[in-house]
Amino acid sequence: MIPFTNLPENIRVPLFYAELDASQANSAQLNQRTLIIGQMTDTGTGEPGTPVISAGVGDARARWGSNSMLAAMTAAYRAADSFGEVWYLPLEDATGAVAASGTVTLNIEGDAGVSGVISLYIAGRRYQLPVQATQSAADIAEALATLVAADAFGLVSASAQDNVVTLTAINAGMVGNEIDVRLNYGGSRAGESTPLNLHVAIAPMAGGAINPTDTLQAALDNCGDMPFDFIVCPYTDSVSLDALHTFLNDQTGRWSWAQQIYGHAFAAYRGTLAACTTFGAGRNNQHESVLGFHDSPTPAWIVAAQLAGSVAPALRNDPGRPVQTLPIRGMLAPPVASRFLLTERNTLLYDGISTFNVGDDGTCYAENITTTYQKNPWGDPDDSYLEVETMFLLVYVLRALRSMVTSKYSRMKLAADGTRFASGSAIVTPLLIRADVIARYQELEFDGYVQNSALFARQLIVEQNANNPNRVDCLWPGTLIDQLRIFALLAQFRLS
Repeated sequence: MIPFTNLPENIRVPLFYAELDASQANSAQLNQRTLIIGQMTDTGTGEPGTPVISAGVGDARARWGSNSMLAAMTAAYRAADSFGEVWYLPLEDATGAVAASGTVTLNIEGDAGVSGVISLYIAGRRYQLPVQATQSAADIAEALATLVAADAFGLVSASAQDNVVTLTAINAGMVGNEIDVRLNYGGSRAGESTPLNLHVAIAPMAGGAINPTDTLQAALDNCGDMPFDFIVCPYTDSVSLDALHTFLNDQTGRWSWAQQIYGHAFAAYRGTLAACTTFGAGRNNQHESVLGFHDSPTPAWIVAAQLAGSVAPALRNDPGRPVQTLPIRGMLAPPVASRFLLTERNTLLYDGISTFNVGDDGTCYAENITTTYQKNPWGDPDDSYLEVETMFLLVYVLRALRSMVTSKYSRMKLAADGTRFASGSAIVTPLLIRADVIARYQELEFDGYVQNSALFARQLIVEQNANNPNRVDCLWPGTLIDQLRIFALLAQFRLS
């Protein structure tokens, strides 16, 4: 019996009629979007609080302000992922928020004057100012403030008073405290040195207060049921991260049975080893990854965008391949003395903090991107959700199974096992479903996402629900593919 949907049984008008059935043809994949959360400025023309698709870096600068936090994050993300679909979630500065500020104080020692080039880095952006022997400290301060203020994409405003340059974060809030100010990051290899007789004293950016936590939750709610697999979070305060935890959680959030939208948040945390371990130990969420670092000129919220942009293309292409060794494009490496050692990075990985290493050329590479999940509800160590690849493999497999079920069984009658019915009927039994699930698992195994299909077939359970005859229950005992992370060798050599 052929299961026609629209073609009537009682038609008598000749001759040929056809209807289409796509239930066996679907091979489409969901477009895995990125959502970048960040603050806009008053000069932006876009509306805050709702997700908006990105049309590129220029679009971000026009919509949210050319020197806004959100525009800078978009540029950082796009430098690593130029192809993926990106959306913004713009936020206004919080009511009552305070902008961080810092100072650069210049003094000339002696009467000889100074000449050379000042190389000042602000949030990883280099500002070079030639100085002449005829200039006073106040002249240099004025010229430096003018140079910094003229940067349309800079993240601070600048003003000079006598020999002091005051820097103020464009966006108010705690994020401004992340803006690093330093001299001569490139060092002698970049030809950078402070002019002789010029003394420069830097007071770090500080005093920024109040992130837009009140509007963040409402903005997340405005995302509705739009899927966003990669979420760039600029904040590491507990209120903001907990809002994302609620947004993504397994019980009522995007990973719940009722939503099945999924998604993963990426953030970065600046701090010493002790600060990073303390922060990581206070988190326990399989739906967030936090990269720990110390003393990089790059703000943590830009590092978060760089990290997400660097791993997203790889996880879209194959969620089973480890993201280790992928370059975190644009992240400026900490000085050698400030980099975490191997034993320190191993400690971080046991405290929910992701790690990176640095090449000889200063390129930062992802080392092990983990989640912050560390303990089960009883407080015992649990590595079930340790690796970020595990989370994206689960997403891929669950979506593959959902696609199979919704395409093939969308309008099926359900019969008990052993029921006799005409071939081609729109009828399915638990045993037939079981066979399809095994076949799909074998396809996933062939493609490299799962393994051990023989064991899977033995342990798979598909049965008609005892209380609801219209429901099929399935126990899916799959084994995800692993990643090669450690190669241990004992060199048991011989001497002749």
